[in-house]
Amino acid sequence: MSAIGKLALSLVMLWAGLCVYGVEAAVAEEVTIAAASDLNFAIKELIAAYEQSSSHRVKLSLGSSGNFYAQIQNGAPFDLYFSADIGYPKKLEEAGLALPGSLYRYAVGRIVVWTGKKSSVDVSKGIDVLRDPAIRKIAIANPKHAPYGRAAVAAMEYFHVYDQAKDRLVFGENIAQAAQFVESGACEVGIVALSLALAPTMKVGGVYWEIPAGAHPPLEQGAVILKQSRHPEAARQFVELMKSETGQEVMARYGFTVPQ
Repeated sequence: MSAIGKLALSLVMLWAGLCVYGVEAAVAEEVTIAAASDLNFAIKELIAAYEQSSSHRVKLSLGSSGNFYAQIQNGAPFDLYFSADIGYPKKLEEAGLALPGSLYRYAVGRIVVWTGKKSSVDVSKGIDVLRDPAIRKIAIANPKHAPYGRAAVAAMEYFHVYDQAKDRLVFGENIAQAAQFVESGACEVGIVALSLALAPTMKVGGVYWEIPAGAHPPLEQGAVILKQSRHPEAARQFVELMKSETGQEVMARYGFTVPQ
């Protein structure tokens, strides 16, 4: 057999081996996801399921929706963007920075008044507890770029407690940081995402009062595949997982209202 023939046979055998062991291993891709920090625990469960069922891997960045929006406008190399405010991905779509038709309303978030179990703050009183002058620090996400921060301010205004609380507010860069301020004891109480209050550590370590949905604009959350994505098909597969029965169950377990 000629050298060329031997090389051809070797390539055929290599391809056969890939087919036996899963050719996906040869085309594995890393999907980069920018996600609002309220998704911290839910999306990590989804990522584990995604990586187990495919050859792909995920590089996750968590933060505030507004900051990610600004980064994406300036060319940040993400494949997928999950925002706690659907308005941001809508704007990206309008600006031609998202793949047409990829916008997906994946959930509606909720907010709660949360404190540690060892705290003397009685959250069973609801948001009115923030009137208590003995409370020195109240944690919320920064309303300038975090949708949960804007919802917290709106809820305080709805219940007419904002003027009494505003001078004691401590702003987290995002909702996860705001929750950490309360969890660590740096703040006595905070208005945080229900999805974080239901996460294992906070569920065990604290108590919460759920703020009525009508007290603030709905936290409609949206995802979009970015036009600059290097792995649009792998990104689409992740979105499909979130849309699946498994994905919807995970989201609902963390307190999100999921689309029908």
